[in-house]
Formats: sequence, C-alpha cells, structure tokens
Amino acid sequence: MQKKPNPSTDAAELRRRAEARLREQRRSTAPPRTDADTQRLLHELQVHQVELEMQNAELQDARDQREVLLERYADLYDFAPVGYFSLDEQGLILEANLTGAALLGVERSRLVNRRLQRFVASMSRSIFLAFLGRVFAEPGKQVCEASLRNEGGTLFWADLQAVSAASLRSERKWCRVAVSDITALKRAEETQRRMEAQAAANRELKQEIVRRQAVEKALKKNERYSRQLLAESLQLQKQLRRLSRQILEAQEVERKRISRELHDEIAQVLTAVNLHLAALKKEAAPSGKDLKRKIARTQRLVEKSVNIVHQFAGQLRPTALDDLGLIPALRSYMKGFTRRTGLPIRFTTFTPGRTEQLDSAKRTVLYRVAQEALVNVAKHAHASLVKVRIQQLHRVIRMDVNDNGKSFDVQRVLSAKRNKGLGLLGMRERVEMVGGHFAVESAPGKGTTIRAEIPFANGTGE
Repeated sequence: MQKKPNPSTDAAELRRRAEARLREQRRSTAPPRTDADTQRLLHELQVHQVELEMQNAELQDARDQREVLLERYADLYDFAPVGYFSLDEQGLILEANLTGAALLGVERSRLVNRRLQRFVASMSRSIFLAFLGRVFAEPGKQVCEASLRNEGGTLFWADLQAVSAASLRSERKWCRVAVSDITALKRAEETQRRMEAQAAANRELKQEIVRRQAVEKALKKNERYSRQLLAESLQLQKQLRRLSRQILEAQEVERKRISRELHDEIAQVLTAVNLHLAALKKEAAPSGKDLKRKIARTQRLVEKSVNIVHQFAGQLRPTALDDLGLIPALRSYMKGFTRRTGLPIRFTTFTPGRTEQLDSAKRTVLYRVAQEALVNVAKHAHASLVKVRIQQLHRVIRMDVNDNGKSFDVQRVLSAKRNKGLGLLGMRERVEMVGGHFAVESAPGKGTTIRAEIPFANGTGE
C-alpha cells in the first residue's frame, strides 16, 4: 500500500511539476499577451489549478487502493477457514465473520449482541467461562477445546484461540477469538485411541494365547503322565484284585481242606475213642462203679469234643454245601443262627433246581455273602426280623438279605479307610470275583437290603 503524499515536504516538487505541465499547456494553446500583473496572477492561478488537479488525482488513486485493500481484507476476514469473533468480558459478540456465523448456524446480523456461551454445550460451559476469564486476566494467547451446539442443535467440537485487544476509542475491553471446527480431528483421535486400545488388547490377547498354549502344552504333558499313572494304577488294581481273589480262593480251599480233615479224621478218631470207651464200660465188672463213672465222664467229654469239631468244621466250610447243595446248606446255617441269636429268619426261594446249577465257586459266594450279611445284622442292625430270598431272573440268580433294623450311610462305610474284617467290601469282592453285581441299600425306616446277583454264564469282574 502506497504512503499518502506529505504536502509540507512535497510542495516544491508539486509546484515544479505543475509549472512544467502549465508550460506544456501554453505551448499548445498560445494565449494572448497581457500586462505583467495580470499575466503573473493568471500564471499563479493556473499553477494552483494544476496542483489541485494533481492532488485530486493522487487522492483518487489512494482511495481506489484503499477500496481494493478493504475488499481484500473483507474477503480474508469473512471467508477465512475459521470463525472470527470479537467478544467483550461477558462473552457478548461484538463482531463475527461469515464463517463463524455459518459454524453457529445463525445469520451474522443476528449474532451481534448475543452471548457466545449460549452456543456452548452444558458439559463445556465451565471450561469456556474459565477460558474467557484467562483471556482478559493474562497476557498472550489462550487456548481451549469446548463442545459447541449450533442453532439447529448439532454438537461439534471447537478449538478456541483468543487474545485480548486494546481499544483506542473506548475503555471497553474486548478480545479476538478464532473458532475452528475440530470434530473430524476429535473423531480421528478417538479412532486412534481405539486403535491403540485395540492394539494393546491384541498384544495382551497374543500374550494370553502364548500363555495358554504353554499351559495347554503343560496340561497335555501332564495328561500323558496322568494317563500313564492311571494305566499303571489300573494295572495295579487289576493285580490287587487278582491277588485278592486268589487269597479268597486259597482261603476257601484251605477252609475246605481243614473242614474235611476235622470232619473225616479228628471227628472219626474221637468217635472211635468214644466207641472204645463204650466197650470198656460194658466189659467193666459190676463192682467197678467208679471206673464206669470215669468212663461215662470221658464219653461226655469226647461227645462234646466231637460236637465242637463238627461245629468248627461247619463254620469253616459246611459239608452240606458240597454234599447237598446251596439251599440245604443255607437252611441248616439259618437254623443254627436263629438258635444261637434268637433272631427269626424268613427264608424263601424260587426255582431251587436252577440255583444248584451254579458251579461250586458261585454257590460258595452266595453262601458266604448270606453268612456275612447275617453276622452283620446280629452285630449292628438291632433288627427283629430278617428276610432272605433267592430267585431266578434273566440269566442271573439274585439273593436279597433284608432286615428291619437301623440304617447306615452306605457310602461312608464303603469308603472308610478302616474296615474290621472283610464286611461289605469282602462281600462285594467275592461277588465281583465271579462276574456278579453287588449292591447295598439302607434307608431310615426301611432297614438294610444286601443284594447279590450271580450270572449263570462264566464271567469275570475285571
């Protein structure tokens, strides 16, 4: 922009130029000669006129340049990419450009004398007021970000930059505020934060995957080791079960052998002794009354020994089980059991012929289960009646021993670490040894039922 001409410093130059132009005009017009004073006055007037014309031309050029600059300034201000506002200390809008009016969705003429905080969202109003206070209280540029709401109700994020301005014409304080729409930037930042959070989550997920893969690898290794231990445990259990069955079978064989020896040898010897004593008693002289009494006392002792031997042999293994079969052996045992304990037994059987078709080992198992069950009833149940039933079902022989005594916790007893004798575990082991199924049911008010099912076909409890 050119400087305005200074009349005091450029007057000589202006006069020189005016006189030069006047001389050129006189050459072209050639005015008539006059007297000297008139001629000189006319000359001065003409020079002054030329000066005025030249000043007028310069002023016209200066005005045109100012209009051009003003138009450029208006374009730069009104159509700037950011909104410009002039505010006072209360946030009252003094001036605004077209971009700022477009941001707020209000015509520029309607924005003047309205408070800018009216367009600030409630969540950012305290931030804006603190920002406005800093602008007038502190020197330099102040910056803040706030959420604004235009006239149509649409929210957008704005970056506000302001600086306090000094007024030459009045004492009223005011400031210039530049407002930029940063909604897209905010969304980009939010997207960036989400991407960073997602990346962090992905990294954590990868670490978790690596950790879980390591755990899975360790679990697979432990699983293989556990399977190996389980296989070894199962193998050991099989060996223990085979050993247990061998022990039970050996016990039964030994009982049978001892019972036979007691019955066939010792009992026969005692019987022979008793016969000899009877013969001596008859051959004794009539006067030998004292000898007869001694012989009679000895006979009674021998008879008692024979009964004890028969009873002991029967407890080890009744000869009736091998000679007569399962049902007669059970009837004989139950008769003696009732005589010893006073506990009545109701014994019922169906298809006894089929029961005797079981092999010796299976008949022995049923006999031992019934024997052990009745002993347990006498010891623990406090029952007044026992029912024993043997029946044939589909391909199996079932025996139920039921009492009306008190109940017990079956699982606790079966899982107890200490068991006196064989008890329930022994009964179950015997039944499973021949491929059968063993079960115990006990409930308050219903007593206890022990059930053994033995198949006709050969089976194994492995």
